Amino acid sequence: MIIDCHCHAGQGDGFTGPWDSEAGLEKYLVRARRAGIERSVLLAAFHSDYGLANQSVARIVARNPERFYGFAFVHAARDRGRIHRLVQTAVEQYGFVGIKLHRHDARISREVCDAARVFGLPVLYDVMGEVSVAELLARTYPDVNFILPHLGSFADDWAAQLALIDHLARHRNIHTDTAGVRRFDLLEQAVRRAGAHKVLFGSDGPWLHPGLELAKIRALGLGQADERLILGENLLRLIKKPAPRAGRSAASSATLGFAATGYGFID
Repeated sequence: MIIDCHCHAGQGDGFTGPWDSEAGLEKYLVRARRAGIERSVLLAAFHSDYGLANQSVARIVARNPERFYGFAFVHAARDRGRIHRLVQTAVEQYGFVGIKLHRHDARISREVCDAARVFGLPVLYDVMGEVSVAELLARTYPDVNFILPHLGSFADDWAAQLALIDHLARHRNIHTDTAGVRRFDLLEQAVRRAGAHKVLFGSDGPWLHPGLELAKIRALGLGQADERLILGENLLRLIKKPAPRAGRSAASSATLGFAATGYGFID
């Protein structure tokens, strides 16, 4: 089973670029199917109200719970004082299995980490190159698993990515994903030094082609066991889920108020 741990979905409410305006899944799903990707973790696009954005993602997940997982997007500063409530809603009503936040919005806070601890969720935090925070997170919250995507920098910051590899190797609860990592030698080094159990396959879809991102994992030339870890087993371990089974998720159509039929992915 191949699971893409990093895919955005739904509408944002800004017009800076695709990342805060539109994350349609139609082309992504065609490309993912052709690549053999069977399941995806969905994250909202940037939004001024992540409560609304998470509800939109929850509708998509509920339409096909055998295909999607959801992570709750939060803004560490703007949502201060209500993060626990946002995460609780996402977990108990939507069946979400993780937390997402971005340094572009605000730096991660204790409130976010405390919510992750209470609900037993991994945190996908895009640090935008500020990889030194991994040291603080690992030591302060050793019982919370953190995924710092893009090997620490979507901006292709070689120094930041190289530094993150050291954190991956030293800290049990620090992980990364492969989305958008262009320096292949660093990706190879991360797996060699930290181990395949610390790296997750992600595409940053729908904006990056999932088939191209998957090809990087194949090109690593790993043994079957290590490749399986990166392509899905690591994600399942972090979200404390067995291999998915058929059936409805906690985000039922009755709870979310829509007819859960078809693939109407954009609200």
